[in-house]
Amino acid sequence: MKIREIARTFTEARQVMELGYYPYFRPVESDQDTMVELNGQKVLMLGSNNYLGLTSHPEVKQAAMDAIRDFGTGCAGSRFLNGTLLIHLKLEEKLAEFLNKEAVLLYSTGFQVNQGVIATLIGKDSVVISDKLNHASIIDGCRLAFGRSLKYNHNDMSDLERVLKNVQDAKTRLVVMDGVFSMEGDIAPLAEIVDLAEKYDADVMVDDAHSLGVLGPNGDGTAAHFGVIDKVSLIMGTFSKSLASIGGFIASDEDTIHYLKHHSRALIFSASPPPASVASVIKALEIIQREPERRHSLWANTQRIKDGLEQLGFNLGLSSTPIIPVIVGDNIKVFVFCKRLEEEGVFVNPVVAPGVQPGNQLIRISLMSTHTFEQIDFALDKLGQIGRELGLIS
Repeated sequence: MKIREIARTFTEARQVMELGYYPYFRPVESDQDTMVELNGQKVLMLGSNNYLGLTSHPEVKQAAMDAIRDFGTGCAGSRFLNGTLLIHLKLEEKLAEFLNKEAVLLYSTGFQVNQGVIATLIGKDSVVISDKLNHASIIDGCRLAFGRSLKYNHNDMSDLERVLKNVQDAKTRLVVMDGVFSMEGDIAPLAEIVDLAEKYDADVMVDDAHSLGVLGPNGDGTAAHFGVIDKVSLIMGTFSKSLASIGGFIASDEDTIHYLKHHSRALIFSASPPPASVASVIKALEIIQREPERRHSLWANTQRIKDGLEQLGFNLGLSSTPIIPVIVGDNIKVFVFCKRLEEEGVFVNPVVAPGVQPGNQLIRISLMSTHTFEQIDFALDKLGQIGRELGLIS
């Protein structure tokens, strides 16, 4: 059978297109601000990971333009060979200081970080233990590793201990989880995880993609939020959320970073992050540190919309962050909900099976610090109106 013939058997998306409810690959015609242009119309953006509103910040934009002027548009090679620029080293130093870790290593994407780090560190005599709801990049990193890959039930510490008890013969044990889970919006119980890891002589790696700029006393992530930085071996992060760019990093002790520099295929055989992206992150990190009020506004906005949604009668699952799932429970209802909201001027993200378990299909709302209470109240009005239309609330 030819590849094209196999591709033709995938019909689900085309069926949704024919119904007029297809919600993916919608082209945004403006920058990622609280209001965006979609099909020539202004809509309220409640589906972006731009948590601190920095992607359109004039200083961040200027930093990117200055970097292009000074370094060009690309690096023309990998970090390992000719593609390391002074600004790469500057950002690594700043991130290490911010996270209170010895060293940091940049990758071209966050996905590559999880793939490259886990696959490199988990050899044939080692085991990686992953939360069942971890991000796809963690799952793929586990699949690429030569060692064993095991899972524990989501945020279930009894189940994690069960798994750890059964792998005490492994050379090394790495427990890896999202700090903030990207669809559910709940937080990993990291203090309990590191206690179990110490008990069973395991390392801990936390994916802070959705935690940086959001959690921690200075926006410095999940480990800082729980006060366990010294007990977490590896902190992973991305630049495509609060840090207003593209790329990713791993933070750890200097020896581990040195090892990854010389063994991680995802790093060695990939072109290095372009100058504009790196400079954007440096400036965004600077703004995060000097303007803590952005984080405070983000949490105030989160509380306002959560209170409103709960009063309307929506099921928000276990969310405790600016990622807010509105549980719908049916694929088609999710698509209709998403389309109707867009028609009423609100952009949200649909999440359906198999991205979530059947029965947990949801509308994913994510807040920015730069949203106003007026915008949030507008969104609540539309969510309530359409939720009643669809019979989701009374």
